Amino acid sequence: MQFTHSPPPTLTISQNFWRYAIPSIAAMLVTGLYQIVDGIFVGHYVGYQGLAAINMAWPITYLLSGLGLMIGIGGGTLISIARGENNPQHAQRALDHAVLLIAAVSVIALVLFVHFGETLLTIQGANHTIKALALQYVQSFGWAAFITIFAGAIPMLIRNDDSPKIATGLLIAGALTNIALDYLFIGIFKWQLQGAAIATIIAQAVTVIGGIIYFCSSYSPLRIHLTMKNIRFNHCWKIVSLGSSVLIMYLYASFVVALHNYQFMQYGTELTVGAFAIVGYMMTLYYLVAEGIAEGMQPPVSYYYGAKKPQNISKTTYLAIKVTIIAGITWFALLYSFPRALIGLFNSGNAALTSEAIAGIKLHLFAMFLDGLIVLATVYFMSVDKAGKALAISVSNMLVQLPFLYFLPQWLGVNGVWLSMPLSTILLSFIVLPMVWSDLQQRNKVAPSMSQPAI
Repeated sequence: MQFTHSPPPTLTISQNFWRYAIPSIAAMLVTGLYQIVDGIFVGHYVGYQGLAAINMAWPITYLLSGLGLMIGIGGGTLISIARGENNPQHAQRALDHAVLLIAAVSVIALVLFVHFGETLLTIQGANHTIKALALQYVQSFGWAAFITIFAGAIPMLIRNDDSPKIATGLLIAGALTNIALDYLFIGIFKWQLQGAAIATIIAQAVTVIGGIIYFCSSYSPLRIHLTMKNIRFNHCWKIVSLGSSVLIMYLYASFVVALHNYQFMQYGTELTVGAFAIVGYMMTLYYLVAEGIAEGMQPPVSYYYGAKKPQNISKTTYLAIKVTIIAGITWFALLYSFPRALIGLFNSGNAALTSEAIAGIKLHLFAMFLDGLIVLATVYFMSVDKAGKALAISVSNMLVQLPFLYFLPQWLGVNGVWLSMPLSTILLSFIVLPMVWSDLQQRNKVAPSMSQPAI
């Protein structure tokens, strides 16, 4: 077995970055359509209680996507490094272990979701009506855990196999399926949140089936094997350790949303949680772009790391930082300037919900470009095989929020809940960004003679 394709030698650093970043950003936005389209249909056909319910279910179901991405980016990083080293056997080994991990983790997730889903909703302060709606969503995803986790992993594995366009195409196919089925199940059949869940699961199955076909085709030198042959625990652990920082990012997002839900129910009402859901969708659109930039940066940076080209790593990372900042500032300016038009996508005329969501945008999202840089820093360290630093950033991102969420609502009420995330993000950025700068500078000093022309 040998690799049939590698980065074209005539591409500049910028061209090689965009070659991965554009499909990656598109893929993340398409992936986000699953969540956003669910919110649009639920907001219009179920109302603010439906939005509140899906926002309380989201921190639970989001963990499945995090598990999938952990395996996908951990295994994908090893595939890219193996390609940089021109070692196809190591790439196949990474894929074999990734598939085994998907199967094992799915069984554990199914058990946890079915038995503890209702408890996790109760902890967030869900009342009887919201809990009943949210439980429809959570339990549906629990029974389909294998599909959701596989759907999160396989695009990253395909992208790191040097086929970013195919990965994006599979996600687009799934997203279009989700839109059509959301209209059918929620708008026509009136299945409420259960309809949203079933639509998403079927759409994810489309992506999974397409991915399996890809790895059985001539487009890839790798093959999917669900086997215990030549499986080693330390190889599984390597994938988990490389991708664990991404899982922690998802745990952080789930934990913070759940804690915000609880605090909004304590200091506000169901309407406030519904407004938070809308603001969350606005934040998600940028977060997906930032994550797409970071994941688009990962394959070339991992390749340059395997090929020992430190200056190419630096140039690619600096370009990704610039794009992340510009995207964040631009999106906030649009949100600040045209809030009612964007909120109207999720709201069918509730003036109180619109007013609360506008206040949330102004208080909650002004520092979101820094959150994008923290995501970028996490993926950077993972890409250069420094899983410990990536994990430390992700854990810190979670822990730094706690004192802000505890004290600010006591002093400022609902406004304190809105302000907790941006203020904690500003604080953490003063620590994380110098870490990236220092690592890049040290890398260039240690091996300046290794720098090569752009590929």
